[in-house]
Amino acid sequence: MWLLFLLLAWVAAVVSCVRVCRRALAAGLAAHRAPDAPPESGPVPGGLTLYETAYLSGGPHRLADVVLVLMAHQRRLHLAHTGWATVVDPVGHDPVERATLTAIGPGGQRRIPAVRHALATADAVRGLADRLVRAGLALPAATRTGIGAAVRQVRVAALVVLLAAGATYWMAPPGADNRVVLAWFALPLVLTLGTWAVARAEAHPYTGWATEAGRALLRDGRSGGPERPEPAPAGLAGLALHGPEALADPGLRAALHSSGA
Repeated sequence: MWLLFLLLAWVAAVVSCVRVCRRALAAGLAAHRAPDAPPESGPVPGGLTLYETAYLSGGPHRLADVVLVLMAHQRRLHLAHTGWATVVDPVGHDPVERATLTAIGPGGQRRIPAVRHALATADAVRGLADRLVRAGLALPAATRTGIGAAVRQVRVAALVVLLAAGATYWMAPPGADNRVVLAWFALPLVLTLGTWAVARAEAHPYTGWATEAGRALLRDGRSGGPERPEPAPAGLAGLALHGPEALADPGLRAALHSSGA
């Protein structure tokens, strides 16, 4: 019976480790691939726009924070420290702002986390993401989620190995010496735990949003207005790059950090 448990442990370990290696290879190729689209269809050659900077730095949720704060600076939205966004001027100046107003809804007020969630699937945000992917600056969504799922599968495989070893020990006859049998389970356990540790350390660049080319542009620090690479409004470039912690206004930080409850 213990051979059946050992076989189960090895199958779980090998399948999960092979999968994470394949996903990591695919993610590495995607992160360093050349653009598929001609330069004129990608971001403005002079630098990233504010929205593109936000997406490459933190994805659609960071982009949502940027557009909310931008509209709040222009007195077209009010962001309460309790986590509610209220429309003051229901006129959007670009597709992302119009998508934000749509996400808030006809009532003119909605919790900020719900606005973020709705914006993540908005056509304007998906279009911006697709343009960055075609330009070789953003990782495809399948690549990001694939490597994360593979790392989780390795963690589950390690648990399967432990459970199989525990079942073998529990089902052994009284007085039997199980040390040699359990030692065989140490091999798949070391394999899964080692792969999981390496994946956790090395897969971070492939679970972010930007490719190597995108990160290079972010390091250049050339980001500007919502649709053109002009100087960004005060504080918004820092928000796009580093998140709410970069905001000087404690009320805005509280609004973006709030759960909205």
